[in-house]
Amino acid sequence: MSSSEFASLGLAEPLLRALDRLGYSTPTPIQSGAIPPLLAGQDLLGIAQTGSGKTAAFSLPLLQQLIATPSRPHPQATTALILAPTRELALQIEESLRGLTEGRRQRIVPILGGCSRYAQVNRMRPGVDIVVGTPGRICDLLGTGELKLHDVRYFVLDEADRMLDLGFIRDIRRIVAALPANRQSALFSATMPREVETLASSLLRAPARVEIARAPETTPRIDQHVHFVETSGKRALLGRLLADPGMERVIVFTRTKRGADRVSEALDERGVEVSTLHGNKSQPQRQKALDRFRRGQSRVLVATDIAARGIDVIGVSHVINFDLPAQPEDYVHRIGRTARAGAAGIAISFCDNTERATLRAIERMTGTALQRAA
Repeated sequence: MSSSEFASLGLAEPLLRALDRLGYSTPTPIQSGAIPPLLAGQDLLGIAQTGSGKTAAFSLPLLQQLIATPSRPHPQATTALILAPTRELALQIEESLRGLTEGRRQRIVPILGGCSRYAQVNRMRPGVDIVVGTPGRICDLLGTGELKLHDVRYFVLDEADRMLDLGFIRDIRRIVAALPANRQSALFSATMPREVETLASSLLRAPARVEIARAPETTPRIDQHVHFVETSGKRALLGRLLADPGMERVIVFTRTKRGADRVSEALDERGVEVSTLHGNKSQPQRQKALDRFRRGQSRVLVATDIAARGIDVIGVSHVINFDLPAQPEDYVHRIGRTARAGAAGIAISFCDNTERATLRAIERMTGTALQRAA
């Protein structure tokens, strides 16, 4: 494959070689729209759905800037800061950056909760090129002086709408206040509610705006069904559905962490190979759960909305909403875990009497009436 189409965006030869090595030849719409203004030094507001290639859209210009104007950050400082809402997404961004910098000496450090704080502090001590982190641990090290942001030239806020959904606005404002005024910033979001607009206006200076419409084929490739069921009957219904061998790799979403544990325990008692992913799990536990699911050692992954974005597992045949999400927007991100890489998928939702208004809100937002199960 040739990366000539990426060359037309202004990317330098080292990154074009990396893209060739990784098998990328054609930029996605968000990459075509975002890379040129970022290379030109503009701030950027990028709006595109999950899975559209946003990570490369900000990673490639950032790496090119670091290659073109290398600098030696002070001890405990970083030249670039990338904020992500979850540990899983932060680790995916780190993995992507390392793939693009293979053979180069860019120092990339993840700063995440649930991992060894001591190891992170040690890796930060000499100063690094890029920090990829989650807001809580970033604020923790910022407060103790073990992470310094005065050298930051490039700042990226990814999945801004999810950040606000998770209640990180105070942490974000604290982090932004510690950044130098003379920096380049980019904000990416899948949706653009008023709160994100307000955050963007306070963070970005005369930004280029790149908005990619949702691909029309995304939703129709997911068959969407709803079962009306009493709350007490949801576990039994889930067990009956999972008796179908066609449900090869399934993510089950619950609204609460306690609910996820209860569903997992019930499935385990039925002999179903199951892993659990939610915010009370440590990072090693969460990574193990994902690895087991990716390798097929667990047929079912039971998760809260922490896994609705940033988790890209190929081959998920079904998504089951054991509980409908509190926010209708999260429904789209949940069901987007299936039908990846051009495949089709099936999304099944359970709806009890207390969730009917939520179901109506989801159908209004998506413009799709879920098929009623017989």
